[in-house]
Amino acid sequence: MQPAIKVENVTKKFGETTVLNGISLSFEKQKIHGLIGRNGSGKTMLLKCICGFVIPTTGTIHVNGKQIGKEIDVPESVGIIIEAPGFLPNYDGYTNLKFLAAIQHTISKEQILAVIEKVGLDAKSKRHVGKYSLGMRQRLGLAQALMEDPDILILDEPMNGLDNQGVADMRKLLLELKDKGKTIILASHGKEDIEILCDTVHELDHGKIIRSIEKSQVEKENVEGAVQR
Repeated sequence: MQPAIKVENVTKKFGETTVLNGISLSFEKQKIHGLIGRNGSGKTMLLKCICGFVIPTTGTIHVNGKQIGKEIDVPESVGIIIEAPGFLPNYDGYTNLKFLAAIQHTISKEQILAVIEKVGLDAKSKRHVGKYSLGMRQRLGLAQALMEDPDILILDEPMNGLDNQGVADMRKLLLELKDKGKTIILASHGKEDIEILCDTVHELDHGKIIRSIEKSQVEKENVEGAVQR
């Protein structure tokens, strides 16, 4: 089966600084793939390259068989949370998503309301996003990523700001999405997130892949040092 995402010998430099150094990875469909590593290891930059936000200096990235930056600028059918989700602070959650949905014109009001409820927010609330807690903003960010029913989810630290119940809800939802055939790439510092959710884990350090392990190893190995430092 063709992988959902294939990264081949990707290097990214900014002047004399090498942020990614010869990264080659293949992400199978219908699995949750974890990225771990200390801050500055290259996780977020790799995700930005996969999403087409940053063009690699060398190497290629294919998403669903199409080369980013050559055949398409931005991958199709991908929901994204990278860094803090950005919303209009003086509008409620539904209105923010309605504005974004209007770009593609592919989903209805009812579908927007349903996805807000799915992530644990009150779809009828008129509370402005500027008054949301960090956890509520994260939930709304996930709703944005999910609302057009993408095949692939790319999530950079999606548990940030969530309380214990929010983390449990998010884990349950991600596992349900995998069972429905979604492919998920998850960057996380949380040891339990990696152990509970991920079928494969790739550890980055100084822009290089230093370790890749499968689910059976994830369950057995102590990855605490890698995900907490």
